[in-house]
Amino acid sequence: MTSRRIAYQGEPGANSHIVANQHYPDWETLPCASFEDVFAAVAAGEADLAMIPIDNSIAGRVADIHHFLPTSGLHIIAEHFLRIQFSLMGVRGATIEQIKTVHSHVHALGQCRKIIKEHGLTTVISGDTAGAAREIADAGDPTQASISPSMAAEIYGLDVLASDIEDEDHNTTRFVVLSRDPVRAPVGDGPTVTSFVFNVRNLPAALYKALGGFATNGVNMTKLESYMVGGEFTATQFLAEVDGHPDEGPLARALEELTFFTTDVTILGVYPADPFRALSQ
Repeated sequence: MTSRRIAYQGEPGANSHIVANQHYPDWETLPCASFEDVFAAVAAGEADLAMIPIDNSIAGRVADIHHFLPTSGLHIIAEHFLRIQFSLMGVRGATIEQIKTVHSHVHALGQCRKIIKEHGLTTVISGDTAGAAREIADAGDPTQASISPSMAAEIYGLDVLASDIEDEDHNTTRFVVLSRDPVRAPVGDGPTVTSFVFNVRNLPAALYKALGGFATNGVNMTKLESYMVGGEFTATQFLAEVDGHPDEGPLARALEELTFFTTDVTILGVYPADPFRALSQ
């Protein structure tokens, strides 16, 4: 029997790898160099699912994802939240006093400013956090360290010099699971999230009117973000997320009203809300 595969962006030990292992422990993981490669792997059938970061509580949205999603032909079927924890790691036998430079993804470096400043470290930007750990292992230089998830130390044979070094203890990333096939959460089976994109008509107050149906029908909108389309300042696409199921009355009515003021509406996914949402309220 062929094992099922879930693709992610980054090298082994990345946060996307960690969350994939947590929620799909029996699946084979497929590391990809870029987000575009992850989408392509699923679209081509090389992987069954993709685990993709979409938002971080500190850094905000992962911009590339919102541009790929609407045209990918893939569907959101689940979401997962991961508390982000970073470690400072170096080659075996290195001490924190020896470290001069620290490698990591630009977001991770920005989320661990305190320890960088405390030790006067020079930062070096890497493609991703796990790749930074591999770079340190390859270099074999005790003056170089990486900021990476602790799993990377095990994979690349590094020593953890300091743990939980992120500046904020609420640093959390939200991931979505993508599939070629649309798998909708059943109606009435617990809290549900619906994600969709739409373009408003070029009319005065079109956005205001488009969103009015959600307010009048008591639908809670948890995300609304805008993006230019095709590099034109007058063409704007919106990505929105709401609580509820489109087969239930309130959201069905709100989406129907939305069509009156938009040129198109595309539902990206209808999936169970992660329990983390209730805990963070």
